[in-house]
Order: sequence, then structure tokens, then C-alpha cells
Amino acid sequence: MSTARRRFASAALLLLCSLAADAASESYEIDGRHTRPVFAVKHLGFSTQHGRFDDVRGTIDFDPETGAASIDVTIEAASIDMGADDWDEHMRGPDFFDVASYPTLIFRADDVVLDMSAPARIKGRLALLGVVRPVELEVSPVHCGLEVSTKRHKCGADIGATIRRSQWGLKKYVPFVADEVRLTIPVEAYRVER
Repeated sequence: MSTARRRFASAALLLLCSLAADAASESYEIDGRHTRPVFAVKHLGFSTQHGRFDDVRGTIDFDPETGAASIDVTIEAASIDMGADDWDEHMRGPDFFDVASYPTLIFRADDVVLDMSAPARIKGRLALLGVVRPVELEVSPVHCGLEVSTKRHKCGADIGATIRRSQWGLKKYVPFVADEVRLTIPVEAYRVER
């Protein structure tokens, strides 16, 4: 085989390997109806109060064979829901999420590994109030399959984390309203068909 043909064959092999690697990874789009982050915080020592965010979007690139994934999720801060209109407005204001200045919360994670058979821990970065800090998430075993109602392929998991809100500048009423916040996030995402 001539040198030119060997070079062409090598280039073609590299291209095929690259295409195969790309084909293994699948893109998923967050299902906002079934992905609503919930947070829990101790309130004045009396009880644990809960709130949630109702507007979530994002993408997950995921290889079900290896578990390799990258995650990019955006939460609209104004979609906070505390169960009472005046409370929602207070949480949207400058004392807390200051949505006029910081309209979104963003979570990103690259080069993580999700597991189909066991819980996993992944590290990413959370941007909140203009502060970007690392955060570690606990992820239940990922389940993938056909969603009967839509006849579309979907993956999902339950995610948890505990953070200290003051690390992102959310310091109002600490320690009377606890610094420690527990996050519980059901996540479902549809595979993007090529």
C-alpha cells in the first residue's frame, strides 16, 4: 500500500472512531413538567419549610453504556413557589434571590459518570446570585426506558444535595432561618431523536 493510501486509511479510521464515539453519546432534553427542584430549610426552630422552582430547562449528554455524561441546567429564579403569593414576591426580592439582577440559577457538570445500577456522586458548579461554587450531588440509579404516555425514550433519576446558602450570598436571617438547605430534585429527560 502506498504512503498516500496508508494516510487516507488512517484518517478514515480516525474519523470512523470519532463518529462511533459521538454515536454512543445521546442527547437528552430536560422534561420541565417532571423536573422541579425542591428545597427544605429549618424555619425559626419550629419546622422545616419547603419551596420549589417550576421553570427548569436544560440538556444532558449521556452514554448509557459507560455512564459518561455532561449536564447543563438552567432554573428561572422567578419561578420560585412557596405556596403563597406574598411569600413568593419576598423570595424574588433583594433579600433572597434578587431575580431582577440574577434571573437564573445555572448548574453545570462535565466529565461525570452516572450509574444505571447503583447510586453515584457527581461534582458540578452552581451559579447563584452571581457566585459560582462547586457542589456535589447524590444521584440515584438512572433508569431509562420508554415512557408509555408519550411513546418517547426517557431517562430519569432522583438527585439530592445539602448546601450552605450563605456561600452563595443568601445570608438573610441566618441563623434564625437555617444556613443549611437540603435540595431534592426529581429529574426526567427525553432523548433527542436524531
